[in-house]
Amino acid sequence: MEQIYVIMLVALGILAIIDLAVGVSNDAVNFLNSAIGSKAVSLRTILIVASIGIAVGAVFSSGMMEVARKGIFMPSEFYFNEIMIIFMAVMITDILLLDFFNTLGMPTSTTVSVVFELLGSAVVISVIKILNNGDSLGIIGKYINTEKATEIIIGILLSVVISFSIGAIVQYISRLLLTFNYEKKAKWVGAIFGGIALAAISYFIIIKGLKGTEFYEKIKPIIKDKTFLVLLVSAAFWTLFSFVIIQGFKKNIYKLVIIVGTFALALAFAGNDLVNFIGVPIAAWQSYGAWVDSGAPATGFAMSVLAEKVATPTLLLMIAGGIMVITLWISKKSMNVLETEQNLSRQGEGSEKYSSNIISRGIVRGAVILSNGISFLIPKSVQATIDGRFLAAEYKGKRSEQPMFDMVRASINLVVAAVLISIATSMKLPLSTTYVTFMVAMGTSFADRAWDRESAVYRIAGVLNVIGGWFFTAFAAFISAGIVAYLLYVGEIYAFFGLMILVAVLFYRSNQVHKAKMTEKEEIKKLNKEDIVSIHEVINESSDQISKIVSKTNKIYSAIVAGLSLQDLPSLKENKKSVKKLEKQVDELKNNVYYFIKNLDETSVEASKFYVLTLGHLQDIVQSISYISQSSHSHINNNHKQLKFNQIRDLKTVELEILELFKDIEDIFNSKNFSSIDRALTERKKVLETISDLIQKQITRIRTIENSPKNSKLYFGLLLETNDLVKATMNLLELFKEFNEYVEKK
Repeated sequence: MEQIYVIMLVALGILAIIDLAVGVSNDAVNFLNSAIGSKAVSLRTILIVASIGIAVGAVFSSGMMEVARKGIFMPSEFYFNEIMIIFMAVMITDILLLDFFNTLGMPTSTTVSVVFELLGSAVVISVIKILNNGDSLGIIGKYINTEKATEIIIGILLSVVISFSIGAIVQYISRLLLTFNYEKKAKWVGAIFGGIALAAISYFIIIKGLKGTEFYEKIKPIIKDKTFLVLLVSAAFWTLFSFVIIQGFKKNIYKLVIIVGTFALALAFAGNDLVNFIGVPIAAWQSYGAWVDSGAPATGFAMSVLAEKVATPTLLLMIAGGIMVITLWISKKSMNVLETEQNLSRQGEGSEKYSSNIISRGIVRGAVILSNGISFLIPKSVQATIDGRFLAAEYKGKRSEQPMFDMVRASINLVVAAVLISIATSMKLPLSTTYVTFMVAMGTSFADRAWDRESAVYRIAGVLNVIGGWFFTAFAAFISAGIVAYLLYVGEIYAFFGLMILVAVLFYRSNQVHKAKMTEKEEIKKLNKEDIVSIHEVINESSDQISKIVSKTNKIYSAIVAGLSLQDLPSLKENKKSVKKLEKQVDELKNNVYYFIKNLDETSVEASKFYVLTLGHLQDIVQSISYISQSSHSHINNNHKQLKFNQIRDLKTVELEILELFKDIEDIFNSKNFSSIDRALTERKKVLETISDLIQKQITRIRTIENSPKNSKLYFGLLLETNDLVKATMNLLELFKEFNEYVEKK
């Protein structure tokens, strides 16, 4: 029997490594967002600084996470076999839950997830014990520490309200004082800002990042009850230091603040959140050691030993820190989570990740009414002065290289988050690092007027989605861990191996889904180039876009006809997804028309109308193939009669002609041999005549042998929409031919 627990320990070790990877992917947003978003320094430098912070934080980690041992449940009330089930359920659930959020690109709290997983699994095992003993469920408080869960819920609410409010207030005041032309301010202004910021961050490193270390214990008597004095002296020192950096070394103090802030938050993450990922497996390992030493049966050894405080071996902390650093460099999912926060906080316009909802629209309408009321009370001259402080200079460089926000906002994000987390830690308030950093970033974005009338409903909807995800984390962690614990208790060894296989399958599948999403994003990026300035670049870029969309349309059309002939519902469903991707690509091109037109040089402005009309024809093509795909899928999905053999044969005829026509068009635009457009235009007549003949044949069938209204509706719909598809494509060719001739004459 002992062998199964050895296998479980090995499994927990493997799960801990995976959990470290998914945990870093989720929490990296906490310390990378400000530096990457502001583009203060290169990505390589940012990762190096963050890696050093993680490594130092891991070595000086505050040790074994007590919540894994006794914070949620009373260990003396559980036997060794029950404790192993609880720990196993926690790790399985944690990996799947965090990986799910990473795939969605939504930041969540690793602390909340592990606490509620412990709570859920412990509650289920406790209920089983109570029922087996014939006791009342009213004594569950004997097994569970319910106060901790309440603290976490309060922590979520406090994080949302306090962090957003303080971030918004500090950013608003800072922008009023510094404006967007902060680099032109007097040197002493930057020195004071740097002094205050660095003093706050250094205090944060001591209070939060190094808490629990020997160094902290040595200086604790010195700084205890002297917070104000320590901060005052520190601010004076760092102000002088900042002035020397600015005046003597001619360096940008804001960059230094961002670098130090990134290091501080990375250090705090490793020092405090590392135990979220390895605390449970190490507690299991130490429980196993105590059980083996006792010689008692697994079902009779009470785990009172977990109530004792045991330090985590330094070697394990160093190994865990190394895994976290490696993950930071290679994880693509961390950038996916990072993208969500940057999308919601960026200063410029762009594609919005979230759709508006009734709540976000209501909030914006209310804010507009309130703003109009305040504007009525404030003198126009004062309003104009304030508005001028928030006026950012237009970015002149490539849009792909534009920072999401400037270095002032990045610095405020780091400083305010550091201060709030420091205060919460010193007051023992259960504020989540993830929640604080995210909501501070949202508050500074709001105050900096990044959420304007064009984007506010989408940004607010995004924030509400993320906050909803935080509460879902707690709920899902509790329920899922409870279910897993029950399965392990009932199924024993069979459930253990079955769940491990399930974890492997789901983890592999989520990574495949993520790769597919990344591939789709890359396709959109390749299709959409904004930094086009000359008329010839417009022609080349439009040729590439037309070629790719025509090629995909051709493949989808052939697949739809094949799916109809075989009544292959999965294939038709897959085609619907392909059409959705195509629609998204064209929609992305349309979203960026504004920037495309702005980037053109003065000699190429006439290309704007051509590009807009080209996108219109591409949209017509996509709408036609979308209708064909949707109606075909709906017909088969509703189990209507299969198309007759003659109808399928006729559709195959059209398909072959379109296949040949579209292949010629694809070759024309790939080779940029526009002299062949006339040949393609001639082929159009043949396809349209074929469609017309088939429509007449179907009319004859209805008058004689056809007896299915649904078949006739589908068949006519396919032919008519195919007719529109061909016409839209030909209109596109004619437009391109005319514009190309105009350019050549010019």
